[in-house]
Amino acid sequence: MHIYIMTDLESVAGVRDFPDWCVPDGRCYEQATRLLTLEVNAAIEGFAAAGATEFMVADGHGRGAIEIELLDRRADMRRGWPQGWPLGLDDGGDYDYLAFVGQHAKAGTEFAHLAHTQGLNYIDLSVNGVSIGEFGQLAMCASELGLRTIFGAGGLAFTVEAQALVAGIETVAVKRGLRPGSGDEMTTAQYEHRNAAAVHVQPERAREMIRDGAQRALRRAQTEDFGIIPLQAPFERVARFRPAKDGEPTTISRESHPTSVIGMMNLPFDRQPEA
Repeated sequence: MHIYIMTDLESVAGVRDFPDWCVPDGRCYEQATRLLTLEVNAAIEGFAAAGATEFMVADGHGRGAIEIELLDRRADMRRGWPQGWPLGLDDGGDYDYLAFVGQHAKAGTEFAHLAHTQGLNYIDLSVNGVSIGEFGQLAMCASELGLRTIFGAGGLAFTVEAQALVAGIETVAVKRGLRPGSGDEMTTAQYEHRNAAAVHVQPERAREMIRDGAQRALRRAQTEDFGIIPLQAPFERVARFRPAKDGEPTTISRESHPTSVIGMMNLPFDRQPEA
């Protein structure tokens, strides 16, 4: 069995804020990337215990956050998607399942730690009226391909989001945000510092939880039918964006595709001032 593991950095246990932990010139960035890679290794151990033999680890954060020398030797690492969405899921890897490690909640999520969607300038993104984030975008693409999404580890708010979108998915929460409200009224610069308060699971314990959760997910996937999001064409994407600074308007973009979520996700945004 071949598992595609999409990774991100913000919702790894111990990763605390954007400026110090999530950008390459941050003082704690190397520690953050090590923590992420160890969480990925824990997921690989769990999947392997349930029978998986091949692993593609997608380095999905910013300018990169997987420490390849620390990565489980059974895994390959992918960085870069020249064809855009679905981020390599259709590149001939013959993947059996999709999983996520380090995944954060979508922009505007209440009680979420470091929540955002792609950039910090998003207020919301929806497909056919369903608000989604980075997890939802790739999980929808996978569903169009018939690839089941079976596991996700990250913040508690993310796990709630994932369970609402993918019925039956196995999730593990390794931190929980503390701030109420959405922050939709904020500029991009203001929102960057909004959601830094959280309670973290101790990293060794978090990795044990991820290992156990990944094993459960794959064992369940072999006997239970879950992991596909029902999709209904045509598809409309609506995105709302924050102003860069006070006094500027929010903007909105609407795009559609008659048959394909993947095709729609690859359309450029046509941003206009929001009425």
